[in-house]
Amino acid sequence: MHLTHLACTACTKEHDAAIPQNVCTDCGKPLFAHYDLVAAVKTLTKESLRTREKSLWRYREVLPVKNTADIVTLGEGWTPLLPAPRLGAKHGLSRLFIKDEAQNPTASFKARGMTAAVSMAKQYGLKKLAAPSAGNAAGALAAYAARAGMEAHLFMPRDTPKANIIECEQMGAHVTLINGLITDCGAEVAKRKVAEGWFDVSTLKEPYRAEGKKTLGYELAEQLNWTLPEVILYPTGGGTGLVGMWKAFDEMERMGWIDAKRPRMYSVQAEGCQPIVRAFTQGDKFAAEHLGAHTRASGLRVPKAIGDFIMLNALRQSGGGAIAISDEQMITCTKEVGSTEGVFTAPEGGACYAALKTLLAANQVKPDDTVVIFNTSTGLKYLECYGG
Repeated sequence: MHLTHLACTACTKEHDAAIPQNVCTDCGKPLFAHYDLVAAVKTLTKESLRTREKSLWRYREVLPVKNTADIVTLGEGWTPLLPAPRLGAKHGLSRLFIKDEAQNPTASFKARGMTAAVSMAKQYGLKKLAAPSAGNAAGALAAYAARAGMEAHLFMPRDTPKANIIECEQMGAHVTLINGLITDCGAEVAKRKVAEGWFDVSTLKEPYRAEGKKTLGYELAEQLNWTLPEVILYPTGGGTGLVGMWKAFDEMERMGWIDAKRPRMYSVQAEGCQPIVRAFTQGDKFAAEHLGAHTRASGLRVPKAIGDFIMLNALRQSGGGAIAISDEQMITCTKEVGSTEGVFTAPEGGACYAALKTLLAANQVKPDDTVVIFNTSTGLKYLECYGG
């Protein structure tokens, strides 16, 4: 509503938000949306939020869509921040929470980014959208494109969980399975998009999926009475949610809602695909591609992320870090979370709990810390991972 312009996250070049944009035309890095926050806070106040709809569109003034009629929604966002007292008690933690993104309309956090991206595509008058996906983003794009009356062209690795493939097909999307990884799917989109007339909504290759994802940060602050947690554990593939939250914290501070204190942000990756972990450990600004990437957690199988430098900067500025978890650990921890708290997490959510154990063993989490684990999807989409 108060969107003013887009700016490159690397070279700061400004871009016109009135027309569709992908990445920076100078350096090819991601673009971020910028707002007139002085105008936004005239109507977006902590008091006004008390009576607003229980969806991410409650933060309308700091989201990019100009006209309400262009919002394509299925009721996404405002997912529960579930206390996990029994799980916390195992480790002497009194304030452990699970942010359960499985309760979004498409059963994953990807609904947040796609509601914003597809709404902006509608505002721009676009008709055909395309994206590579490890599964959940494809399902979300299929759903929101169908809701908007647009075409969705999806490219997924052939071994993507069957539930994701069926989901996309039943939403009427055009599904192409590729022998390879998500990077190979992205290459196929890039090769064909001009000739096919597709607009590319790949992770951080358009500015607005991050805007939908940043509402995770707004919700956390509001659900914790405007005091951010000490620790956030976030499963990281493309990393849009992590960088989106970091952006949200900055916006909230500038609006006077929170102070300068930030959570320690931890990127959680799979041992078989850990480009961010390696780059963080080595002190690199950018993350080299993880060759031969493999993991049963399909959402973590992203060997190269365009927003790597933004993630690494957030991890370092926050005093957090990056942790790699084995597939065996994450699957075991999925059952532990489920049998203790009744939440059937995706393997990615199990990985975050496993990472918490690692931090506890290293005395990097204190008993009185408020800790938030992100469960990004339902385990029901990953049935191949369980029982053999």
